[in-house]
Amino acid sequence: MAGTGRGRVGVLLPRDLDAARVLPFARRADELGFDELWVVEDLGFRGGVAQAAAVLASTSRLRVGVGVLPAGARNVAFTAMEVATLAQLFPGRLDVGLGHGMPAWMRSVGQWPASPLALLEQQFGVLADLLRGRACDATASAGPVRLDGVRLDPSAVPAQVPPLLAGVRGPRSLALAGRAADGTVLAEPVTPEYVRAALEQVAATGPHLVVAYNAAAVHPDEATALAAARTGLEWIGEPDWAPHLAPLPFAADLAALRRDCGSREEFARRLPDAWVHRLAVTGTPEQARARLAGLFAAGVTSAVLIPTGDDPLRALEHLATVL
Repeated sequence: MAGTGRGRVGVLLPRDLDAARVLPFARRADELGFDELWVVEDLGFRGGVAQAAAVLASTSRLRVGVGVLPAGARNVAFTAMEVATLAQLFPGRLDVGLGHGMPAWMRSVGQWPASPLALLEQQFGVLADLLRGRACDATASAGPVRLDGVRLDPSAVPAQVPPLLAGVRGPRSLALAGRAADGTVLAEPVTPEYVRAALEQVAATGPHLVVAYNAAAVHPDEATALAAARTGLEWIGEPDWAPHLAPLPFAADLAALRRDCGSREEFARRLPDAWVHRLAVTGTPEQARARLAGLFAAGVTSAVLIPTGDDPLRALEHLATVL
């Protein structure tokens, strides 16, 4: 494994990266020695499965994670077909995240389920069964998934089923991850305090992967890195991010700062340097490595760095100095 030797170090493919730079970004991440590259499926941007396929085909070593596919957006049988295809073509290089999706996005496309928890949990079980070649008949169940004797053809069943992870954040959803998934994808910002609090709610009884996203900026000059990292923290004062911040000793002060600021940009600009260090992987390479070590010690198995600044490819080169 790259970096600290305790966990994997990955990088996030920016969702708005110009199409002509997507594959060069992925190939450069492979060349620089990152362990993983994660793609996102956000409404209005690019599809997660298509991105994963293109990156896997264009690289030779990287593991590719899909974070995350909204459960309500696809029939689970067709999700199984897509995942099985990637797992067969690129064995041992795929991780797949499933989640509820952002409620506002899912409602805007008419796909927010009546019971998000029930749908997600049942999808994990059915997807795992289908990927193992089992027949699924869910028409008699009380759950939202409705299948009638569906199975993958033996020729389509992968020899190695990829890890299935839950991209979630609420207490009941984290508990679901512990019951039904192979791991959990934690959205940014992820601090050691948040990891420990989330794992208490996950309460997995066996091995459980933990993928942690974080805004990241690394530079020999600490001030330059901190300035770049702030651009990745503009959203964290919004209500959806409250669970990430609750375990921190300055959570109330951070919420008060956001209330006092007229814009997200002003909020990020006024964050004290000490808070930026806690909320991002940033600073000099040595400082960033120390932050990664703290995340791995708290239980993270994959630390995924989100490039910040105006030039993601240049940021990628700087991030690689932590490896």
